[in-house]
Amino acid sequence: MKRFVFDVAALIARVTLGVILVAHGWQKWQSGLEATAQQFTRTGVPLPELAAAFTIAAEVIGGILLIIGFLVRLAALAWFVVGLGAIAFVHGPNGMFVSEGGWEFVAALSALCLLLVGTGGGRFGIDGLIHGAWSRRRERRRLDREGIPADGTGSVPRQDAATRGDLTREDMSDIDSMFTDDPAKRRPPNR
Repeated sequence: MKRFVFDVAALIARVTLGVILVAHGWQKWQSGLEATAQQFTRTGVPLPELAAAFTIAAEVIGGILLIIGFLVRLAALAWFVVGLGAIAFVHGPNGMFVSEGGWEFVAALSALCLLLVGTGGGRFGIDGLIHGAWSRRRERRRLDREGIPADGTGSVPRQDAATRGDLTREDMSDIDSMFTDDPAKRRPPNR
């Protein structure tokens, strides 16, 4: 159940982040690479043309990858680098609050990216499907090496209770009597 909850939460976070990144990247793309590079120059970003191209790619392509759940860790890492640069060169000097051009929004997106780098995007995406297929293939190979049919038709010898070390009904009754509050039902452990 915990794994399912994580997968749903990762899906929601990944898609939300992806939509935000695509929207911001598309806005920069429509303004043009040169206009974005000029804006980066005004704010003191080093190598503004390269930084603008990397930022647009990380936002548009990375956002799409996050939405579909493919190469999630790489896409999140790329935008984490963009976010660190945005905090250091653009938003950091403006204080914390986004209403004053501060770093809070960029820091929240960067923290989410860092979380996705660490945990991945969950099973509900292309990465999850690929990982699941590889895991099933690896398990089939292991079963083949051990001579166990992968379809579950192999017979497993049954074991009786004595060889498994199971407790008998009398053993369980003795254990129950040790924990009862009724003194009449108590029996000594050695019977």
